[in-house]
Amino acid sequence: MNDNFTDNTKEEQDKKGMLKGKAFKFGDDISTDLIAPGRYFHLRSNLPELAKHVLEDADAEFAKKISRGDIVVAGKNFGLGSSREHAPAIMKIAGVGAVLASSFARIFFRNSINVGLPVLVCDTSSIQDGDRLLIDLKKGIVKDIDRDIEIKFAPLPDVMIKILSDGGLVEHITKNRGFNL
Repeated sequence: MNDNFTDNTKEEQDKKGMLKGKAFKFGDDISTDLIAPGRYFHLRSNLPELAKHVLEDADAEFAKKISRGDIVVAGKNFGLGSSREHAPAIMKIAGVGAVLASSFARIFFRNSINVGLPVLVCDTSSIQDGDRLLIDLKKGIVKDIDRDIEIKFAPLPDVMIKILSDGGLVEHITKNRGFNL
């Protein structure tokens, strides 16, 4: 694999609406308890420290293996359980560039957009662990380079891409002195 494959620069993401990274595949029903284990509850005010334990109960070595921009790929009902807004936040802090799943828990989906973590609903069944992915947020296409396949998803509206590239909803509102459509 090209060492520069997962080198997502903010400028690249902002200008092109493109993401790239290596897939880390998980199954169905990945809960917020698996994403942010409850035994680390005491770290919720120290998100960078909590991020060192992201997805630890689903893959004990995940936080050590991920490179900035890598992509979590899962099945149905990703982010179910308690509405821990720090679950998507620590994924982003740990370097996750996006989450692809066939469905998301509604509150997790909303919290992810609010913190600036792209979450995309698509058929993830053909993506394998370690595959290199290119995601075009504007066109609604995931290209699996290793399998030479394209997976479609509903393209994100420009306003959502702007919120994501600004770093999340709070950053977007701060930067634009309000909600800028």
